[in-house]
Amino acid sequence: MRKWITGAAAAAVLAGAAPLAGAQQAPLDGTLTVVVGYPPGGSSDRIARLVADRLKDRVGVSVVVENKTGAGGRIAAQGLHAAPASQNVLMLANPAVMVVAPLVYAHPGYDAQRDFKPVSLVSRYKFALAVAANSPIQDLAGLRQWLNANPKQFAVGVPATGSLPHFFALMLGRELGQEPEVVGYRGSAPLISELIGGILPQGIDTLDTLLPQHRAGKIRILAISGDERDAELKDVPTFREKGVNLAADGWNAFFAPAAMPQAKADRLGAEIAAVLREPAMQEAVRAADLEPVSLDAAGTAAALAAYRKQWEPVVRDSGFTATQ
Repeated sequence: MRKWITGAAAAAVLAGAAPLAGAQQAPLDGTLTVVVGYPPGGSSDRIARLVADRLKDRVGVSVVVENKTGAGGRIAAQGLHAAPASQNVLMLANPAVMVVAPLVYAHPGYDAQRDFKPVSLVSRYKFALAVAANSPIQDLAGLRQWLNANPKQFAVGVPATGSLPHFFALMLGRELGQEPEVVGYRGSAPLISELIGGILPQGIDTLDTLLPQHRAGKIRILAISGDERDAELKDVPTFREKGVNLAADGWNAFFAPAAMPQAKADRLGAEIAAVLREPAMQEAVRAADLEPVSLDAAGTAAALAAYRKQWEPVVRDSGFTATQ
């Protein structure tokens, strides 16, 4: 059975990268548009706006965020890859768009590796397994006992079919020796609502999404997917601490269309990486329950390759396919 490791390339690629010497000279004229394929208020939108607000002072032009929603982020990607070389545009994307969709959709509308240039990876996030606050399951040991007493009733809700939480649920099932019934919802809100109400026995979502409800005492997070405990959840163990050899994470990164001149992409990557090294920005990202990362274009390309190596076998082995 495969074991999947957090952090993609661990410290080697997630350490802060110094700006490229020649990248600072690439000109940037006119407004820079940052496209986000998700609605305002979500973690992708929050990190995009945090970076945009600071980036404008470094590049000397206006930076605007445009929410171009639809098809789980694929609409934004489909529009970006056709952008001409003269257009100043970036997209903030996550593994659902850049890793999963190309594997599960026969015609996603873009080639994730050919049509885009990695610019800067800016944040990582963990996954968490949760139950209702009044659930009799208190911890992972209790979950194992419940599964032994209720075989073939391992139902796990996720915010969307084909999302990273979906595949993380499959990974968890393999480690627990139980085939989960993955229940896909239309977003995190209905998932959390049914989890709170006890309609759903277990749920998996990103930690930043579940954390507010855990703090409010409405759900109970049993474990998180990191290599270490989260600073905000010192009383909640990692899966590995409790004998479940499982760790993984997700990320948010900026991408440019393939047509963008490399010098410009390199400059933007260096500038965004510099923004993420600022203490105030790191504090703001952590306040959004995300982990700040500072990587330039080259470092982001290496990290992305490592993430693909981690997640692509999970998606392929699942046999999951999606329709348009």
